[in-house]
Amino acid sequence: MQRTMLMAGLALALAACQPKTDEQVPKADAASADFAQKLHERLLDAKPGDVIEIPAGTYHFDRSLTLRADGVTLRGAGMDKTVLSFKGQKAGAEGLLVNGDDFAIEHLTIQDSKGDGLKISESENITIRGVKVEWTGGPSTKNGAYGLYPVLTRNVLIEDSVSIGASDAGIYVGQSDGVIVRRSRAEKNVAGIEIENTINADVYDNVATGNTGGILVFNMPGLKQQGGNIRVFNNKVIANNHENFGAKGTPVASVPAGSGIVVNSNDDIEIFGNEIRDNATTNIIISSVYSTGYKDSSKSETFDPYPERVYVHGNTLSGGGDSPDGFDLKALKMAMYGLRGNFPDVLWDGYYNKDRKVDGQARGPEICLRDVSGVINADGPGGYKSPSKDTQSFQCELPRLPAVDLKRG
Repeated sequence: MQRTMLMAGLALALAACQPKTDEQVPKADAASADFAQKLHERLLDAKPGDVIEIPAGTYHFDRSLTLRADGVTLRGAGMDKTVLSFKGQKAGAEGLLVNGDDFAIEHLTIQDSKGDGLKISESENITIRGVKVEWTGGPSTKNGAYGLYPVLTRNVLIEDSVSIGASDAGIYVGQSDGVIVRRSRAEKNVAGIEIENTINADVYDNVATGNTGGILVFNMPGLKQQGGNIRVFNNKVIANNHENFGAKGTPVASVPAGSGIVVNSNDDIEIFGNEIRDNATTNIIISSVYSTGYKDSSKSETFDPYPERVYVHGNTLSGGGDSPDGFDLKALKMAMYGLRGNFPDVLWDGYYNKDRKVDGQARGPEICLRDVSGVINADGPGGYKSPSKDTQSFQCELPRLPAVDLKRG
């Protein structure tokens, strides 16, 4: 895939004719290090309003790129035309690290970064459009953890993008407020798309396939913000059966291979209009942090470990549940359905707050399920000894959640 770039002199001449706010980064010649240095400098010297254009070609970097200015756009010539390769990276934890508001990146690919592909931190009004992050050697624990990785952000739009091969999550948004992820594809990651400790997110019109888990909506302890008000709709979540290659001890390492949509310790979630099929553990999992490897750290006065007010309705579900991952789940399926049977569409681990009250009245977790083949209460608190197929407590409705409005300007 690596190749040298010609005509650097011509590119430099053209760049000199451009206004500062629409300056082109020159193509690399045989001295690719020269191009890398020019792009580093261009990003470090960027000013609000700059549009940094990178022509078609494959460019090679041995250290991270960093941008710490507001109001900058980084634009390639096309997702598969402009490629920033970090295959020989020797320094830095990311491919590109951004700390800046009103940032846009579009129409390019980031390959083989040592750590995260694109990390955007403590920023607002972020647009990621037509960006691919991939590790070309295939799924591996040695790959970077995150592909597209906005964290501690506000007003984030990710659209028409791709992530392949991340050892944690391909498209991840964490500890953020106001998020739209749409028309994107996540493939061969541990978690395809993950929304974690995030408030107000819409995830729709995406494809998640070939991951360990397709779409994850998580709250984890030890963070300042708990998430909620998240809609997952009109996605295709298909055959996410890849073995889990997450690093040992990370939360994502506990996700069973064959998980379609997973809601963990999160409240006010609506899942509707999705095509969810052929996920070998089960198509939908609803669980508590007690089913992850973070049991001890979940003991906090401010952290709510239980999923509540989860509304699943109007999805098209089929297949799956035929080959669950992990000893406990395999044994559970065998005990309840035998060798040839399948789990139903929804698996709940059974953890809930027995002291929960609403308006002074005792209230269950309000997990409302419609248009599903069934649900298993796995009895996690009892060590999976008394699972139940009873659906009565899940036959309820919840108010529809509002659409996310990204407040720009």
